[in-house]
Amino acid sequence: MATKVKICCIKSIEEARLALRYGASALGFVSAMPSGPGPISEDQIAAIIPFVPSGIATFLLTSQHDSTAIVRQQQKTKANTLQLVDTVPFTVYSELRAELPGITVIQVIHVNGTGAVGAAEAVAPFVDAILLDSGNPNLPVKQLGGTGRVHDWKLSRTIRERVTVPVYLAGGLRPDNVADAIRLVHPYAVDLCSGVRTNGNLDEAKLSAFFSQVSAASS
Repeated sequence: MATKVKICCIKSIEEARLALRYGASALGFVSAMPSGPGPISEDQIAAIIPFVPSGIATFLLTSQHDSTAIVRQQQKTKANTLQLVDTVPFTVYSELRAELPGITVIQVIHVNGTGAVGAAEAVAPFVDAILLDSGNPNLPVKQLGGTGRVHDWKLSRTIRERVTVPVYLAGGLRPDNVADAIRLVHPYAVDLCSGVRTNGNLDEAKLSAFFSQVSAASS
C-alpha cells in the first residue's frame, strides 16, 4: 500500500490547494502551541477547512489537555481529526469519543528514548492512530512538534510493529531522507512541515521532490 502524506502547518487556502494538488491525503492545522512553527488562529483554521474537499483528513493540532477545551476547538474549527500533541489523562479519550462521535483521535508520541515504545503500546487501544514525532515535552518550554529533528527510526519501527493502529511518522523528514524512513519504518503515513518549506512558505519544488521520493519508496 502506498504511503500516505500529511502536510502540516497549512496557513492558507492556497497552501491547502497546493498540497492537495501534489497528492496529500491529510492537512495539518496548528493551533496555539508553547513553541514551534506554524500556529495560526482558530478563526483562520475555521476559514480554510470549508475549502478542503471531503475525503481529506483535516488535522487540528492541539496542545490542550482538557476534553472540554479540545471539544470547543473542534466545534469551532470543524476539523475531522484531532492530533493531541501532548500527553493527556486517559479519561480524555473516552470523553472525546462521547462528545465528538465520528471524529478521529490521534495521539502524538515523542520518540526521545526507549520509553516511547511502552507509551505507544499503552495509548494505542484508546486512539485511532499514533503519530511519532521528535519533540521534547520535558523542557521548561515544551517542544511539541515542528523541531525539524530526526529521531531514532529503529524505535519507530519497533513501535509500528507492536501496535495495531496506523502509525504516522514525523520529525525532520525531507525529500532527501523520506525514502530511507519509509523503507525502514514502513509507516502508514509520513508527516512534515518545514521539510517542504522555504522561508516558512510551502515550496512547490520541494513538494514535488518529496512526493516523488515517497512514490519511489512505496513502489
